[in-house]
Amino acid sequence: MSKRRLIVTSVLLVFVLCIFIALYFGYFLLSPAGFDQKEEVFSVRKGSGLRSVATQLEKRKLIKSKDLFIVWALVKGGSRTIKAGEYSLNRSMAPVKIYTILTSGSVKTHPLTVPEGLTVEQISALFTAKGLVDKEEFMGLAMDKGFAASHKIDGLSTEGYLFPDTYLLSKGMGARQIIDLMINRFWQVFDSLVQGKEYPLSVREIVTLASIVEKETGLAEERPVIASVFLNRLKKRMRLESDPTVIYGLKDFDGNLKRKDLKNPSPYNTYRHRGLPPGPIANPGSASLDAVLNPAQTNYLYFVSKNDGSHFFSSTLKEHNRAVTLYQKRRR
Repeated sequence: MSKRRLIVTSVLLVFVLCIFIALYFGYFLLSPAGFDQKEEVFSVRKGSGLRSVATQLEKRKLIKSKDLFIVWALVKGGSRTIKAGEYSLNRSMAPVKIYTILTSGSVKTHPLTVPEGLTVEQISALFTAKGLVDKEEFMGLAMDKGFAASHKIDGLSTEGYLFPDTYLLSKGMGARQIIDLMINRFWQVFDSLVQGKEYPLSVREIVTLASIVEKETGLAEERPVIASVFLNRLKKRMRLESDPTVIYGLKDFDGNLKRKDLKNPSPYNTYRHRGLPPGPIANPGSASLDAVLNPAQTNYLYFVSKNDGSHFFSSTLKEHNRAVTLYQKRRR
């Protein structure tokens, strides 16, 4: 065999081998590891390397070859393109589709409803129970005055500005991103309610009063009336005397508000201090915010629970005392 013919033969062999490798590689990329379409929740932690991710994919039988997956990832841009998060995969997905999902950030989301009237600490516990945040990190940010100021919040913390709503959250988001999302939602709702109008109260005072209204009643039709009571008392420089504000200022509340608690020196004790407390005592929803912005026009200065979820409203202390006897003292 001549030297020239040997070279041609070698080139042909290399060419055929390259075609074979290309076909095999293409087959791998387009062929799923199985046919089972059952969801496999696959998590990529922050800082996970490409080899670690590929190894876990192979171990979970989501791909047939970690080495070929690594080659494809390197061709497409390396491990930097794979994003941390929680993903919904299954064994009927081709490796090329799995790679696309892991690099597109199409993370698995969890719908979570944050009810109206929860405190920052209660919201933190809710997210922590779902495995979405680290409680210490969440509380550290949420209670940081500087962080609150970065969101144009005039206050000691983000209390009152974590808007109650249903959110689609992923486990890769982290505390900061979730808090940012909730505060941005607050400003979106608040701005739509205010619509550029001028109000005698500051934003901080509006949110603080709305949080008290939120905690005082669960009836939508009562909120504007409750708001009017507190606004009327503020105008007359009367103490608000709101139980929920006292409770917020207690360190260890056991669920039973005692007479001695009403003497607690906390700045949130509106039985001792005139005016609004230093800041919100919970995170109010849009209905309570709207109630403060558009209160009912009443002369009411007092209200007492009727023990059925509603309240009896009075304009005079004499009338209020009769209502207390009727609805509270007789019950006891």
